[in-house]
Order: sequence, then C-alpha cells, then structure tokens
Amino acid sequence: MVVRWSRGAPVRLLALRDELTSREFDDPGRWWPEHPALVGGRDRLAGGTWCATRVGTGVTALVLNRPQKPVAAPGAPSRGTLPLLGAERGADWRSAVQLDGMASFLLVLAAPDRMTTWDFDGERLVTTEHPEGTWMVTSGGPEDRKADRFLPLFTDSAHPDGWRRLVQAEAPRDDPGALAVRHEQDGLVFATVFGALIEARPGGLTMEYSRRPWLDPWSPVVSWS
Repeated sequence: MVVRWSRGAPVRLLALRDELTSREFDDPGRWWPEHPALVGGRDRLAGGTWCATRVGTGVTALVLNRPQKPVAAPGAPSRGTLPLLGAERGADWRSAVQLDGMASFLLVLAAPDRMTTWDFDGERLVTTEHPEGTWMVTSGGPEDRKADRFLPLFTDSAHPDGWRRLVQAEAPRDDPGALAVRHEQDGLVFATVFGALIEARPGGLTMEYSRRPWLDPWSPVVSWS
C-alpha cells in the first residue's frame, strides 16, 4: 500500500489486496448499515473490509496482515473490523475493540492532518506517526524489499496515472516482493485480487479500481460525497 499526504491536500492512496482467490468480496460501496458514512470493498466471508474511507472526514483506514501471529484465537475479532473502526473513529479506534487473541496486523490511518500506523504482533501494539510525504507499507517479512524497490518510483511519480502505470508494468509473480503476486500451493491460489487508486478529502472521495490491476482497463472514476 502507498500513501501520499500533506496538510491541506487530499490524501492519495494505492491499495492492493492480496488474498486467496477463492475468497469472495464485493466492490467498493456503502455496505454497512451500522457505518453509513463509510465506503469500502466488503469481504463476504467475515463481513469486514481491507480498506474503508469515511467520506465526510476524508479519513481512510487500511489493514495488512503481519506474519508474527497469522491465526487468531477462537472467538477473537476479525482483522476486517479494524478499517471500519479506524475510518469511523480515527485514532480512537482502540477503545472499540479488544485485541486479545487477534491475529497480528498493521493498521494504517491516512487523514488530511496525519498518517499513523499501529503494528500489532499478537502481544504488543506499537504506534508510529509518519511525517508528510509518500510512504509504502507492506505485510513484512520477504515483502520488506518491495518498499526498497518501489517506494522511490512511487515518490517520483504522479497519482493516479503514474502509480497506475507502475502497477501495470509487471504481471503477477510468485515473489512476495512483487507489486502484484500469485502463489499456488496445495490447490489454493493466493494472489493480488484487487487494486484501488483513491483520493480522499473531507466531503469527497474519488476512486478507480480493478480486480486485475496489472491490466487495463480500470473502472471509470467513481465519486462519493
């Protein structure tokens, strides 16, 4: 995931979702009656999301899996609830969920006035405030070299066209350091299944997206207000 933010400007993001291809999901929309101000793609299995934006505030929250604790304890909340809470409550999301037993994650909050990440390894939660600029966050482990390779390219490119071209430059590979990935094991396929280019500001959200983001065409730009 790539975030570009500076005070007084819209927040610009590239959100790529890597998941089992058999796990069904819905394209971005207002899917949650209990969160009517939020827009995001909906995971049909657990009902949450990987990325949500609160249109009125321009706050976007995204979650990435981390490798330290890949499996949650029985009865623990799904990580897919975190972007909903982050987009709705901002930095106060922590008061609305119990982390005990949850699988490890990185939660990103991208707002007009801040970018904050919370890194949870299954036991400790570490909070980091990021200065203005262009940032790339990954799931960690072998993916770390993805930022080493691609962050300078995104920093030097314009959103959205330049960022889209970077995603389209390579087909999916069996390499966690690639932008788009595809890995087959034991009859299951884990791959990049969705990409979105987002521009969010208070009162307005624009997005284009694709289920095969390395290929043309992406969807026409969609707006919510």
